[in-house]
Amino acid sequence: MTTKVKPIPAGYHTITPKLAVRDADKAIDFYKRAFGAEEQMRVLGPDGKSIMHAELKIGDSIIMLNEEQPQMGCRGPQTLGGTPFFLSLYIEDVDKAFNRAVSAGATVLLPVADWFWGDRAGKVADPFGHEWFLATHKEDLSQEEIRKRATVFFAQMAKQTS
Repeated sequence: MTTKVKPIPAGYHTITPKLAVRDADKAIDFYKRAFGAEEQMRVLGPDGKSIMHAELKIGDSIIMLNEEQPQMGCRGPQTLGGTPFFLSLYIEDVDKAFNRAVSAGATVLLPVADWFWGDRAGKVADPFGHEWFLATHKEDLSQEEIRKRATVFFAQMAKQTS
C-alpha cells in the first residue's frame, strides 16, 4: 500500500531560500541569537564536520543553509564579494528585533524608520554577507495612498541630494 506524499512538505512554503555560508556552525548560532531561529535539521558532509544541509525555522518559515561548496558551484556572499538579494523578515517588533540582530553582530545598512508603504523597517547585513530587511507592518494602505506617499518621499529625497 502506498500513501500519497504531499508535494510541499508540512511547514514549508512554496519558495524556501537556501543560503550558502562560510562557517555554517557559526552562522546557525548567529541566526539563533539574532533572529530566534530554531534548528530543525543538520546533515554533516562526508568529512563528518562540515554542514552539507541544515534547516532553520524563523517565525513560520524555513530557511535552508549549507557550507560553501565551490566544487559544486555553491558560493556565499563572502566569496562572491556581496549578494544580489536580501531576505525580508516580518516580525512583531522591528525595533526590538533590529537591536537584537545588531547586538548579535549584524551590521546596520539602513536604520529602522517608518516607510511610505506602511511598514516600519530597517536593513542589516549578517556576518556571513547576507542582507536582511526587518519589518513590522503598521498600516494597510491602498495602492493610491502608497503612490501619493511615494511621490512625497521621492520629492523630499531629491531636495536632500540637491
